[in-house]
Amino acid sequence: MKTLVKVEETSFGLASRRSFLKMSGLAVAGAGLALAGCSSDDDSSSENNNQMPGLRNGTFDFGGGDTGILTYAYALEQLEADFYTRVVNGNTFGSMFNTDEQAVLADLYYHEVIHRNVLRQVINTAVNNNSQQLLPDLEFMYNGLNFGNRAQVLDVAQKLEDTGVAAYNGAGKYLESAANLALAGKIVSVESRHASVIRSLINPDDAFFAAPDVVDPSTGKNQAKAPSQVLSEVETMGYIQTPFTANYLQ
Repeated sequence: MKTLVKVEETSFGLASRRSFLKMSGLAVAGAGLALAGCSSDDDSSSENNNQMPGLRNGTFDFGGGDTGILTYAYALEQLEADFYTRVVNGNTFGSMFNTDEQAVLADLYYHEVIHRNVLRQVINTAVNNNSQQLLPDLEFMYNGLNFGNRAQVLDVAQKLEDTGVAAYNGAGKYLESAANLALAGKIVSVESRHASVIRSLINPDDAFFAAPDVVDPSTGKNQAKAPSQVLSEVETMGYIQTPFTANYLQ
């Protein structure tokens, strides 16, 4: 089995490729928050907020409150990082995608690995480096997905990116810490760019990048979904093999 590269070992050097933002035609105008409004109408109860991540009845539960939301995001980032790691290390990567497309996908790979690692560090700090309260490395399986098929790879990438944006947008209102909200806002601003550029790779020169299924036409905002809805959709995908629960998230 081919060994997957780690981020520091990858051959996609910054000096040898165009930047992701230049390629996608987007510019960063600061790290403004892109999350949905922080309404308190359906905030988690204080009981849920006090539930820390950890094993419950033999299965890891994300817990509640800020740490639960961050753990939920960490699980999604693990999935995205694993997916793009497999994509850029596939034997047909160079033949399926042209040079510019490879640079874009390599950037997405870098970003997702960074998001995963940053969230892991933040959660570790929140749980005082208690390994029993940190979500373990998840196992993944992509039955039915042909990593040598361009259309299939981009289709899954679109689903993962759209899901990630909706997940952050839907979970933002449950975060109580301004620092955690700022972190999530920075991540979702990047994830929304990922979603846009993947859709542009699928349908170049088309309005697909801002289609109604990702941008609500009545508000002009990205779609937002509650953790329970996102996790149900992720479970349907069938890629995550490690059991977990999210009993304290809405």
